[in-house]
Amino acid sequence: MKNTPFSRQQIETLSRTYPTPFYIYDEAGIRASARTLIDSFSWNKGFKEYFAVKATPNPQILSVLKEEGCGADCSSLPELLLAERVGITGENVMFTSNDTPVDEYRKASSLGAIINLDDIGHIDYLEKNALLPELLSLRYNPGSAKEGNLIIGNPVEAKFGMTKAQILEGYSIAKQKGVKRFGLHTMVVSNELRTDYFVDTARMLFELAAEIRTTGIELEFINLGGGLGIPYKPDQSPVDIEKVSDGIHDLYERAITDGKMPALKLFTECGRYITGPHGYLVSRVRHIKNTYKTYAGLDASMANLMRPGMYGAYHQISVLGKEEANERSTYDVVGSLCENNDKFAIDRELPVLEPDDIIVMHDAGAHGHAMGFNYNGKLRSAEFLMKPDGTFELIRRAETVDDLFATLV
Repeated sequence: MKNTPFSRQQIETLSRTYPTPFYIYDEAGIRASARTLIDSFSWNKGFKEYFAVKATPNPQILSVLKEEGCGADCSSLPELLLAERVGITGENVMFTSNDTPVDEYRKASSLGAIINLDDIGHIDYLEKNALLPELLSLRYNPGSAKEGNLIIGNPVEAKFGMTKAQILEGYSIAKQKGVKRFGLHTMVVSNELRTDYFVDTARMLFELAAEIRTTGIELEFINLGGGLGIPYKPDQSPVDIEKVSDGIHDLYERAITDGKMPALKLFTECGRYITGPHGYLVSRVRHIKNTYKTYAGLDASMANLMRPGMYGAYHQISVLGKEEANERSTYDVVGSLCENNDKFAIDRELPVLEPDDIIVMHDAGAHGHAMGFNYNGKLRSAEFLMKPDGTFELIRRAETVDDLFATLV
């Protein structure tokens, strides 16, 4: 079972001032994950990790990752503004969006960001709006040539990216229109734990790069995308990032170096791998209800953590102070929304619960708070950064009822 980096006493003290529910992120753990990823690919001189802002869009988290050498993978105007606010600009920003309005391209251009196009038709769209950059990247969707997984779906059914024919045509069109530098990108999976999947993705991209080169286009970089998963379930093992890197390094030497191709920078855009294991949703038991089943009702709900209700995702649950308890019972752990899928766990065996017990949902550091919402007027919770010295920094205040009426102020 996974442990928390904080104690029940620390949470009791914190919650006297800031009532649950709230999120806590472990700064030391986040820094360690970023360093592990970056160090693993240090053999590639141009390697860059563009942290997927969508995973944990908090300025303090992004500032921590900037200090570790990460750039920002942005997919919207607010994410671009967030990157700019913490000082990540220029080609340290990768802008990958879809169905994109001109004002978002305009902001990306003003920042000097790398624009990564999702649609071949957007080359003309950029030119029409005088935004065609010197450096342009194209997003590849391999279709039936590559399998996907549950979260993103099969590539052939995904709305993202271009076919191979469109990729080849897109580079030709862009070059004719004056684009001088080129990159290639793909992102076909999310929360994947298979080492060979990522190595095979690199193989696919290196082969495509060689084919692109025969058309007279020299790529400057390949963005391998993200998708590195984390072991949410007790029987899962973490991705062996060293093994992934070694496999990609071997392919690079054979395909790029031995193939006499110019050196390519490799990029990644991981989010979950870096922050996911180091975020915790802290809540309290409100009520225990017995009907056809036994329900543990929390002060948190699906509005705080959508993944279990949306994907049936598993998150380990700890009960602070009862980690070693022998007496156990089976619960559906639920929130108070008027929706029956407002459940964090179904038929989960836990220590015997009582009102006011402190519940911790593990591995909530990515796509947790970021996916929160206000259904039933629920208020989004506070976020804290746990510093390496064990102190807590408030990095986002909890919403108040007045925030729901902001348009009337």
